[in-house]
Amino acid sequence: MSEYPHGSEPDNPATAVPSTDVATPVGDALENTHPPRQILAGPRAEKNVALALQGGGAHGAFTWGVLDHLIEDGRLGFEAVTGASAGAMNGVVLVDGWLKGGPDGAREGLERFWREVSLDGDLGPATRGLVNSFLSLWKGNPVAEFWTKALTPSPYVSNPLNINPLRKALAAQVDFDRLRASDTAGIYVSATNVWTGKLAVFERERLTVDHLMASACLPTVFQAVEIDGVPYWDGGYLGNPALYPLHRGAQTRDILLVQINPVERRETPRTEREIQDRLNEITFNANLMRELRAIDFVDGLIEEGVLGQGQYQRVLVHRIDGTDALEDYNAASKLDARWRVFLRLRDKGRKAAEAWLGEHYDKIGRSCSLDLESAYQ
Repeated sequence: MSEYPHGSEPDNPATAVPSTDVATPVGDALENTHPPRQILAGPRAEKNVALALQGGGAHGAFTWGVLDHLIEDGRLGFEAVTGASAGAMNGVVLVDGWLKGGPDGAREGLERFWREVSLDGDLGPATRGLVNSFLSLWKGNPVAEFWTKALTPSPYVSNPLNINPLRKALAAQVDFDRLRASDTAGIYVSATNVWTGKLAVFERERLTVDHLMASACLPTVFQAVEIDGVPYWDGGYLGNPALYPLHRGAQTRDILLVQINPVERRETPRTEREIQDRLNEITFNANLMRELRAIDFVDGLIEEGVLGQGQYQRVLVHRIDGTDALEDYNAASKLDARWRVFLRLRDKGRKAAEAWLGEHYDKIGRSCSLDLESAYQ
């Protein structure tokens, strides 16, 4: 495990420039603390990217669809993955599946994972019993019922056995021993240190199912996950996803962000639930916006010749944005784990990836396809 010492980037990007652990790597694509790894690439791969996958509960099925199409298209190789919560799970399942069976294995692994965690998928009797007894969703008005239970009382009261069906699904599917030992794509999983309030980044070389459970631990639903005696909550609070591990953890300058939490909503929330939903969206995007601002700031210094004197290169940021596709899905729908919902989200993700490749593929390796300033302002 590598726990980065700061929980988030500084508010003022200018103060980030001399920092050795957060923003200095933003423009530094020439140095790398890791030797080159075996990139996940099929026979048609022409360019490499590092993946940055947001978390968002059931909305992570949109990211499944994005990854499914990117793998099927075959022109991109994946050098590293950073993610939080569902984004981290997608990344780990992708790499594990690739190790088992190449591109087809990765696609099959992602589908199997989302099928397994769906309420009406191919669950074994024990897993189905856990899901139904704990979540008890989709009977009557399920989302409202869950949010009522999730917000009160404490999970130490409402879920004293700390049941989390995701743990069993991941432990059964992912070979963590092989994942840790393989010379393959880097994986960076974000979690929030409850004691310090700082961001923790867990690297593939020491990754276990506990680290993924920590990354997806919503504190209103699950008890904090302890690792080496330290409690952790959902990584989305401080890094959804964390980009800066990629600056020294990957050789490629290209970061492909899959964003599923809406930045803008042109309506004022009025009910208690609407207010809570919007607060969650803002919170889970905040640190990503700060990292994009820092990247833009340092890129400006490089372009102006203030920084680097040719020793630094710009980080090229790209984004497949699920905002429009998920516009009709409110924050509470992140808990909707029905298989048919997952399939709809997957198909939306596939279409978004296809459209993005058609419009921006030629920019990979050459320029940013994301207007950074508009992304964080």
